[in-house]
Amino acid sequence: MIGARTLVRVMSTHRTPGDRPDENPWVFSTRELARRPGTQRTVQRTVPAPSGDAAIGLAGVIAVPEDSEVDLDLSLESVTEGVYVSGTAAARLEGECSRCLDPIGDDVAVRIGELFAYPDSVTEETTDADEIPRLVDDRIDITQTVRDAVVTDLPMAPLCRPDCPGLCDVCGERWADLPQDHGHETLDSRWAALKERLPSTD
Repeated sequence: MIGARTLVRVMSTHRTPGDRPDENPWVFSTRELARRPGTQRTVQRTVPAPSGDAAIGLAGVIAVPEDSEVDLDLSLESVTEGVYVSGTAAARLEGECSRCLDPIGDDVAVRIGELFAYPDSVTEETTDADEIPRLVDDRIDITQTVRDAVVTDLPMAPLCRPDCPGLCDVCGERWADLPQDHGHETLDSRWAALKERLPSTD
């Protein structure tokens, strides 16, 4: 039927022109959409987690390990002003508890929704690149889109459990490993020097 939405399904084992194995797996070709509004391409792909400055997460707090993978389940839809990308990204997170410093791990799945503007579109002319990402040579790079979605969903102070008691501020041991009567003798600094001069009673 003329005017019906065109759907193009592309699984991870089938590549379209522009999706070559030697290219960045976070980059997707949109040539198959041919700028026909309503045309869709669906992609399911497992990609290596980015590293270095592009790493996903909060550095030193909680993040997607650089030697892990990210599962992408996306729909690329041609619209008048560009290509709209929607779907989910799922990955494993690793970090440390902000109270007791124990290692922690969790799974995260975030929803994605981002418009990539066509060159010479009204959107490109009226917005900055840091507001709306652009298509480059009919390709889109979703690394930053996924990073932003994951980071927004992360806790600023992750915990191993909600009631984690943390560490003793004197000895640094985990309160969970210490006896209930654990404590430290506190001596007024004014008496500390005098105590050192007094003979031992032992």
